[in-house]
Amino acid sequence: MLSFFRRAWSSAEKLDGKTVLITGANTGIGKETAKDLAKRGAKIIIACRDMEKGQQALKEIKEYSGSDDLKCMKLDLSDTKSIREFAEAINRDEPKLNILINNAGVMVCPYGKTADGFEMQIGVNHMGHFLLTYLLLDLIKRSAPARIVTVSSMAHAWGSINLDDINSEKSYDKTRAYSQSKLANVLFTRSLAKRLEGTGVTTYSLHPGVVKTDLGRHLNGPMQVLMKVSSPFLKNPVQGAQTTIYCAVEPSLANETGQYYSDCAPTSPSSAGQDDNMAQKLWELSCRMLSITWE
Repeated sequence: MLSFFRRAWSSAEKLDGKTVLITGANTGIGKETAKDLAKRGAKIIIACRDMEKGQQALKEIKEYSGSDDLKCMKLDLSDTKSIREFAEAINRDEPKLNILINNAGVMVCPYGKTADGFEMQIGVNHMGHFLLTYLLLDLIKRSAPARIVTVSSMAHAWGSINLDDINSEKSYDKTRAYSQSKLANVLFTRSLAKRLEGTGVTTYSLHPGVVKTDLGRHLNGPMQVLMKVSSPFLKNPVQGAQTTIYCAVEPSLANETGQYYSDCAPTSPSSAGQDDNMAQKLWELSCRMLSITWE
């Protein structure tokens, strides 16, 4: 399943008049995604926790794209208060939101909890983006045709959803917790697609590839060695951003929704990633934990 194949894909598709919001776009594939979409003419809002890094990224995006239609806003996906304040500002100040890219994430980190008591990986990678999407959905619907793109990982195939211990309080394995959160991304996309039928809003989840970024800084010794040995074959952030960009702009995907992509092409997620019964249970659990009603 581990593939370093890089499918050739390019498109001259323009995004003039479109507004794009990307979480975690101050570094890595998120920043490269922002640079590409800004060059296509979109208004770009990058949402990140570290505003200093965000402002530096904004300068790079501007230099690359030549665009001034850029904005950096503070968003901490590990804190629902921050998410709600951010979404309130977007809903107040932005007349439209055509593309939401749920890109930010944490990977195989030591055990920790979010401000709301969620295990950090399920909390940021799934719960944070689940709540953000929920809070922005009316604006996205009014902006249709619109797209919601969620960056998952092939690691979803190694995961399972532990409904009885979603926060890994009984036992914690950082790799299993990461895989669970990435599987949650895939299941969220499938469930969301069904709920958005007929609205003009389509959803996509994806594996960006095995990419050289700082996301893997918490990998253990053997995995770090493997990554170092594999380094010549890994994607750089520009290559890693291509499937996200593909899902955001490719015209042929306008009538596709709820699917999973890798190397700029549709592919099948794991069997667990196609379990609609589990997807529904996860949806209901997420709503309860976030104290929201989302039918």
